[in-house]
This record gives sequence, structure tokens and C-alpha cells, in this order.
Amino acid sequence: MASNALDLLCVNAIRFLSADAVQKANSGHPGAPMGDAPVVYTLWDRFLRHNPGNPAWPDRDRFVLSNGHASMLLYSMLHLTGYDLPMEQIKQFRQWGSMTPGHPERGVTPGVEVTTGPLGQGFANAVGMAIAEKMLAVRYNHPGHEIIDHRTYALVSDGDLQEGVASEAASLAGTLGLDRLIYFYDDNEISIEGDTDLSFREDVPARFRAYGWEVIGPIDGNDLEALDGAIRQAQAVHRKPTLVVVQTTIGFGAPNKAGTASAHGEPLGEEELAATREALGWNHGAFEVPDEVRDHMRRALDRGADAEADWNRRFKAYEAAYPEDAKTLRRDMAGELPADWDAGLDALYETLDGPIASRAVSGQALAAITERVDNLVGGSADLAPSTNTRVQGRGSFQAESYAGRNMHFGIREHAMGGIANGMAAHGGLIPYTATFLIFSDYMRPALRLAALSELHSIFVFTHDSIGLGEDGPTHQPISQLMSLRSIPGLTVIRPADAHETLEAWRFAVSHDRPVVLVLTRQALPPLRREGPALRRGGLDGASALTRGGYVLSGGGDDPDVVLIGTGSEVAIAQSAADLLAEGDVKARVVSMPSWELFDAQPLEYRDSVLPPSVRARVSVEAGASFGWERYVGLDGAMIGMNGYGASAPGPEVLAKFGFTAENVQTAALRILEKVR
Repeated sequence: MASNALDLLCVNAIRFLSADAVQKANSGHPGAPMGDAPVVYTLWDRFLRHNPGNPAWPDRDRFVLSNGHASMLLYSMLHLTGYDLPMEQIKQFRQWGSMTPGHPERGVTPGVEVTTGPLGQGFANAVGMAIAEKMLAVRYNHPGHEIIDHRTYALVSDGDLQEGVASEAASLAGTLGLDRLIYFYDDNEISIEGDTDLSFREDVPARFRAYGWEVIGPIDGNDLEALDGAIRQAQAVHRKPTLVVVQTTIGFGAPNKAGTASAHGEPLGEEELAATREALGWNHGAFEVPDEVRDHMRRALDRGADAEADWNRRFKAYEAAYPEDAKTLRRDMAGELPADWDAGLDALYETLDGPIASRAVSGQALAAITERVDNLVGGSADLAPSTNTRVQGRGSFQAESYAGRNMHFGIREHAMGGIANGMAAHGGLIPYTATFLIFSDYMRPALRLAALSELHSIFVFTHDSIGLGEDGPTHQPISQLMSLRSIPGLTVIRPADAHETLEAWRFAVSHDRPVVLVLTRQALPPLRREGPALRRGGLDGASALTRGGYVLSGGGDDPDVVLIGTGSEVAIAQSAADLLAEGDVKARVVSMPSWELFDAQPLEYRDSVLPPSVRARVSVEAGASFGWERYVGLDGAMIGMNGYGASAPGPEVLAKFGFTAENVQTAALRILEKVR
């Protein structure tokens, strides 16, 4: 298909709609949209299978703008092709309450697949989407019924490729041979500080070939026919992802700013914008879209409706031939769970009656759940034997067999988190990841974006405290647990024994947002429960764990002191309560596996667990104590870590740092004396 005057008019419409919005906001990044407009136009106008009338069509192609600072490029495309993004919202770019925030946000703007902006995250997300397509295709497609058949495209920048997460994700994508993954590398040779030569001189094509990618180009980013040919070539590649190297000019058309750092992250200015209009022959006012451009680009509505209608017809034939698969696929894409999906957890209750590490229970829970929830998939950062996250009998997801459900992310924590988020955003899968809690720092950006995007990703972190022992302070987490709790929208659960661990998994799978499970290496004793039953139906029809905190034992209705613990320290608190009872001190023990869930409870319930009248309170947790003030108050005591751990057997390390029943008893008596 030859480009013509209308194509060029459409490209310039994208450029000026983007530049005008940035200028009106007096904030934003006009340079990349102006340079990349031909690339995205060619892809969307000629190749991208999507339906602006239904952004949630399951078999749509996915497009990820990894360099999210170029958000106006995406917003312009969404508006012009007919998504529910009116011009008034374009004019409200970067304003309070608009559908056009400074960087794309999933759930805010129709057609935005993932939240991007922190560079490299979108790169990893798109890899996750391509993995999801492979997993679903091999699970549901049958000869003559290819019902899962789409591609994942992404636009990535120099900045994306400089971030370590992109390197991690690219390496795994090449290893897995994700041949329906096509990236456009915007090689404009400009960064905020100046030429990329200041800090980035590597041979990008050689690097990606070494990762196992097909590399096309470099090609001229303004040559629509070269772009067309490159995309066709990329679509024909097998067993490899593809990087199309596109040489562009940042701020293309701006007489004084094109190709300079000043075009990157600031408005062109009224004079320069007027000069650009003259240079490119754009005789239209701000936010003015020629009728012929709108008519041409809105044809995407008809194309999309026809493509989805054709898919619906094929799905009906698929449904007739494979009714059970069709039913399951509908359910998975809707994010629903099968009936009695958690029956295996109930069966495990009858088998767990002795000391056992919560990581080991977690492994059993995962195996039990996946017997019924086939789309719960994931793996670890080369730590599956330690995190207990490899499920026997499910095979390995590899380039040689996409039917496996155990993933091997390699030692790539950051990419692992971003890839899992992409899998969750794609739909149809519930991804989980696993590593040691100390290494959550390596994947914190992905954790934060999972929470911001409200994605159903499950993050398993084991070896959760100084109790892991001999590996010493380099591997003993101190601040990580409290740091994770500080992320809004992230539910963190640290179960105290086997039964709490089962309920933590029940919550994580059924919840529709990200959940962190924090688990021990060392064995935990079964707890003595005198309060509400932990299993469902025990507390107003719900599991006590879903309340975040509950009365475990002791103290009756009028306790003298309240001991609050999480994870492995709850058993210590319970032993301390027994010691206190010998001195006629009534101690209530509260297990608080999740601050977030507890804080979400009605005040009446929270006060029933932590009576305001009881000022004598002690928290015990083998991590940073900062933050426990909210529960123990100004008069309470906090037994926690104020420094790093040490290398020695776990029980000895815990004892040396004061995590003993005797120390908790002493702290409780001291507080009682203080408040009386």
C-alpha cells in the first residue's frame, strides 16, 4: 500500500494534536509524539487488530507505549480512531480529573492497556502479554479453531533500553522465543541531558541479536512504506521476538527545536509551534482535525467491529465444537473462578497438625489450588526449590513447549514483577511470582505499579526475617516488610501458622488486586485458637484472616495487656501470654497478618480486637518496628529490629535479638507498671 497525501495529513494531525495539547497544558513531552507519529500511524492504520468500540475485546492486538512520557501520542491515536476519548479530554491533558493524565494509566483512559512512564516497565509488561497469549493459545486453540490469535506491539525508547528491567525482560523474551512480540525502538539519539552519546553508546541491534531477537533496520521513521515492510517482515518471523530499529527526529518539523533535547520535555512555545505549522504546511488551528483525517481514521471503528464480529462467529463455532473449553475461557477472561475452586485448601486443613514452615504450606496450597484453577500460573527468580513454588506435574513454560505452567524467570526479579503485571493486564491468567523477601527491593517499581493499576498479581516472598538464620544480614530482611505495607493498594499478608497460610492463599486468589504473601523458612508451630474459627464461616461468615487481625487467645473480655504479633512471632506472643498467666496477668494475643485488611474493618470491630481502654500493648515482629505505634499507642512497647541481623542458626539469631517469650513477658510487665 503506497502512502499518499491523506496518510501524511493524518500523520501531521497526530503531531499537531499532540503538540497543541502539550502547549495548552504548558506541560508535557511533544518531541516523541512528533517524531513517532508515522510509526504509530502505520501500525494502527494498517495492521493493528483492535476495536475502538470495545477496548476489552479478548482477541485484540495489544499496544504498549513503554515511553509513557509520550502519552499524547497514544491519546491522539485513541481519540482519532474512535475510542471514547472526546476532544474535550484531549484539551484537558494533564489536568485534575481528566482522562488524559501525564502518563498513561490503566483504568483511566479507554484503550490504555498498562500504566507506563517509569521507563522499562512497559517493555516488561508487553513481554508478559506475549507470554499470556502463548499460554492461552496452547491451552484453548484447536485445529481449525484458532480462537486466541493476536500479537503484542510496543514502542520503546532509548531510555527504556537503558533501564535494567528492559535488559532482563528482553533476555527472557529471547529465551522463550516469543515470536508474536514486536517492538519499535525509537532511536532518536536524544535524552533530557543532551545526546545519548553522553551515556549510551552501545550497539543496540547487536545486543538484541545476542538476546535471541530478530532485528530489522535501522529504517527511516518518516518512510511509511519502509515501516509497512518492516512490520510485514516482523509478522513473518518465527521463534523470535522482533526489534524494529526506527531512526526518528525528536520534535520533527520544529524549525529551531527538532533534534534537540529541548524538544523532549517542554512545550514548543507559541512561536515555535506557529513556525512548525508553517514548516509542515499545517493550515489548521489548535485542536482542529480536518474532516478527511477524522473520516479516514474513524474507519478503525468499522474495521474493529467487523474483526470482532468475525471472531464472535468463529467463537460460536468453537463453542459448538468445544463447549467446555469455551465455557472455561469465558470464565477465565472474566476473571471468575470455578465452583469449589478452593476445596483442596479445605482438605489440607485435615492434614496439617504439626510444626511446618509457611513456605512449605504455601507450596501445598498452590498445588491444591492449581488442580482446579488451571490459569493460576507463575514461578520464581531461580528459587523455586526454596520458595516452594514449582508445582509438580505442570511442566515448564519453555520455547520448546508453551503448555507448561511453571515459569522460570531466571535471576531477574525486576522483570519478573513487570512480566507478571503484563500477564495480569492481558487477562485470562492469574500470575504469581516468588523470591526471597530481601529481594523485593529489586522489584519494588513493579509492585508499586501493580497496586496503582489494580492488577491481580500475587507476589510470594519467603525467608521473611532474621529467622532464616545462617545466610546472615545480606539476606535477612529488616525494612522490607514495613516498606511493602507503605504502598497504597497493596495487601500484605504475613501468616502465623499453617492454617493462616491456607487462608492467605484463599484470599490472594479470590481477591482482584495485588497481594503479597510473606512466608517463613523456619517451621512454625500450630497456634492455639480460643477466638473465632479461622476457616470461612467462623466470623460473620468470613475467615478471620480476611479481617486482617483477630483475637487468637487469652485475656477474656477484660485483658490486662494485649500482645500483637505477625508471622513467626505470634507463637512467641502466645508463649509469653502463658508466662504472664502464671503471674495472674491476663494477656490477650492478637494475630495481625495484614494491616491493610485490619485497617479496612469497621471501627467497632477494630475496637473489639484492640480495646481502647487497654493501654498496655506490646507488638512483636522480627522486622523494623517503625509504624507499630498506630496499634500500640504512645504507651505501648515495640519489640522489633533497629539494625541488621547476624549469621547464625535461626533460633539463636532470634533469641539474641530479643524474640523470646521471656523478653515479651518482661516488656509487657514494664508497660503494665507504666500505665497503672
